Amino acid sequence: MRKQNEDGHFADLGNGVWMVADGMGGHTNGKLASEALVAAVGAVRVPETLDAACDVVANAIHSANTAIFGHAQEAGVQMGSTVVALVVRGEEFAVLWAGDSRAYLLRDGQLIQLTRDHTQVQEMVDRGLLDQADVEDHPMKHVLSRAVGVQDTLEIDAIRDYAQTRDLFLLCSDGLYGVVEEAEIARMLGEHGIAAGDALIAASLAGGAPDNVTVALVSVNEPTLLVVNGASS
Repeated sequence: MRKQNEDGHFADLGNGVWMVADGMGGHTNGKLASEALVAAVGAVRVPETLDAACDVVANAIHSANTAIFGHAQEAGVQMGSTVVALVVRGEEFAVLWAGDSRAYLLRDGQLIQLTRDHTQVQEMVDRGLLDQADVEDHPMKHVLSRAVGVQDTLEIDAIRDYAQTRDLFLLCSDGLYGVVEEAEIARMLGEHGIAAGDALIAASLAGGAPDNVTVALVSVNEPTLLVVNGASS
């Protein structure tokens, strides 16, 4: 339903880094914010060890935060972006994120959400002020509590774990999971595997697609052998 795609995505198979960003602040400002994130991460040389690679990617995101926030202050506008990034090194992986773009893992037929949304309603759930069952219909469910470029400092959450053969990672903006039920996402990932990108995008469009939708898929054939795919609309 939007004329301009405010989402951004980045993939570097050689360095084992993938990222999805969802811009906010209107068509132009949102696009500028997500593009600044993609440019910042794409410009860095990622080290070989997982810890060092995560530090470099996180520093790039922090640099983008400073640039986006500074531009917004100078222009007198509101702008920012979510970010979710996957870093893979050998048998290990890490996910870094800020905002409500998500990382999922399909393992043994089970879809696991790896990230926790940085939204006002999720924080209410975490504090016991709201039941998880009431999140979907809450009027503030899309109000972010954290995003890149909104404040002069940024806190990035991160997790790390070990990958297994046949793992399938999905990075996506809320244009996917906000429209397509997780059970349907799991079904399509199980049916199509690494080629599920187009089917996921089509399902979002068929559901009305009130927002841009971007997906990135990373399949682990062996702990050190990766196959990638992605799509955006």
